[in-house]
Amino acid sequence: MIKELSKLSALSLLGITLSLTSADQAQAQTRISRETNQSSETLVADKVKTGLETVAVDSMMAQLEFMEEGYPADDLYDGWNTEYVKAYKGVEIPDSFCINVSEFVMPIEMSKVTSNYGPRRRRFHYGTDLKLQKGDTVRAAFDGKIRVKNYERRGYGYYLVLRHPNGLETVYGHLSGFLVEQDENVKAGQPIALGGNTGRSTGPHLHFEFRFLGQAINPGEIIDFDELAIKDDQYVFVKNKSGNSYASSGKYTSDGTNKIKYHRIKQGDTLGAIARRYGTTVSKLCKLNKLKTTSTLHLGKSLRIS
Repeated sequence: MIKELSKLSALSLLGITLSLTSADQAQAQTRISRETNQSSETLVADKVKTGLETVAVDSMMAQLEFMEEGYPADDLYDGWNTEYVKAYKGVEIPDSFCINVSEFVMPIEMSKVTSNYGPRRRRFHYGTDLKLQKGDTVRAAFDGKIRVKNYERRGYGYYLVLRHPNGLETVYGHLSGFLVEQDENVKAGQPIALGGNTGRSTGPHLHFEFRFLGQAINPGEIIDFDELAIKDDQYVFVKNKSGNSYASSGKYTSDGTNKIKYHRIKQGDTLGAIARRYGTTVSKLCKLNKLKTTSTLHLGKSLRIS
């Protein structure tokens, strides 16, 4: 509906009232100076007016399209809570869901893990801690939109939650400053915050989480932190049906058992050699990885072996 508005309609919505930024005016003036060598003041004035109106309409049309975009992954999520990380109590979790993580960008460059996902002595750690210095740039892991920009004194400190079109949400905790605003659209790799030591933290680091419909996912199942790269382009979220709890894991079957194993391809590897090493067959490797016996193995890629 909004996208079908003509520029004439957009002008009438504007009421022919131009409230442009100085950057918009400069853009229009540059456009006009390239188009005319006329010296007539009247003609130039007319062109300035037309140029300003065009910039105004283009700006408004872009904003109207933005308003129509809505929120990422609306087909999965029922709402847009701007206060809490865990905002999906009672939501229906699918048995499995394939998530495209191919556009992932490391939130911290050249970082190492200081604390893994998993149980701690008194509580469960739902993310992976990455070493940084206070003030280091933190980047968005995927394209997305800022859902939460908040502060939690006894937990995350200053933190952000981003929702992404692939269905994931990412959490960035213990920040020292923000570089984005609530509800802002961001691109993968865009600076969104500065690293810090706020909240429940014993030293500067980034607490980083993956979540799907509120359920925490072990970042180590998606990211190879030694290589600082994703393990595979696709991640399969599988619901754990044992008891009343859920486990988010692309490396487990639906009952949480039979851990799936991967092999990272190295120089000289062949399907036959890998099959012999892990006590399996080439045909099984091909089936698990949707390969042919003649497929080329790419260095650094992860090959599923069980």
